Amino acid sequence: MKVTMAHGSGGASTSELIENIFAKHFKNEYLDRMEDSAVVPGSERLAVTTDSFVVTPYFFPGGDIGRLSVCGTVNDLLMSGAKPKYITCGCILEEGMDLDDLDKIIESMAATAKEAGVTVVTGDTKVVEKRGDFGGIMINTSGVGFMPEGIALSPAGCKDGDALIVSGNLGDHHAAILSGRMNIKNNIQSDNAPLTEMVSGLIEQHIDVHAMRDVTRGGLGTVLHEFAGASDCEIHLYQDKLPVSREVRDFCKMLGLDPVYMGNEGKMICVVNGKDADKALSIIRASKYGEQAAIIGEVKKSDNNGVILHTAIGGERLIGPLYGEGLPRIC
Repeated sequence: MKVTMAHGSGGASTSELIENIFAKHFKNEYLDRMEDSAVVPGSERLAVTTDSFVVTPYFFPGGDIGRLSVCGTVNDLLMSGAKPKYITCGCILEEGMDLDDLDKIIESMAATAKEAGVTVVTGDTKVVEKRGDFGGIMINTSGVGFMPEGIALSPAGCKDGDALIVSGNLGDHHAAILSGRMNIKNNIQSDNAPLTEMVSGLIEQHIDVHAMRDVTRGGLGTVLHEFAGASDCEIHLYQDKLPVSREVRDFCKMLGLDPVYMGNEGKMICVVNGKDADKALSIIRASKYGEQAAIIGEVKKSDNNGVILHTAIGGERLIGPLYGEGLPRIC
């Protein structure tokens, strides 16, 4: 069966769509009430985020748009130090989308939400006429997380002597999506993943974390450029310490891409007190999805803020933000 305009009418077809797909996979005490808003237990300090996801193809090696939408929102909450708790699911469906595909995507969202420890408490669905310009489905997810006492992370918090840790190999998601779009055969899998375990471990073990950011569109270079500007520091990266898989490295050479600017959906950059660097690295490596984590650089106070990459042959290269489009619709 396919999505039809009747599924967006608000009538019987809409109710059937919600009951047979969304309510089936997201079933919980809050969503089951089917009210205009969900009333849920709260916290004194909340972190709130929202994001929209459009990716072509919506199934790709290692994931799909459903898993991606949950990971993206959960990871945004985690980067502020929050404990993710609730998310919403808003879907815009294109007339003609296969209902079996939709069922698989929502099932994937539900499984990823369970893995990340969040509950989908409310949502909305709209159907638009077939346009052929966004691949059949767009998803918006908003998230709410609870802030622990004493946690206040910010890019402006980077300090002289801090260490930079990246949680794993760079460029996997970017390469997986581009490979699928260009029909390039390889074994590269998207890294889309919730980073709940590693962030919780850092906070629970009282690591002196100053800043965190998930490395998505714009890549590591763009994120660190923002960190340097916000904290008025100089950030030094070491090319030979950047974790990149052999297949992604070869893929980059073939297409002229730079892993420093490639998007990821399951990696974070963590800035910690240099004295805590080794302990933090051990915690991340012991966590799910953190096995390839590495200390890749350091923060230094300087009269000039910016990001300097120390190349493998002993040179230095200034890293600025990404200009133009690195890859459309990777998330």
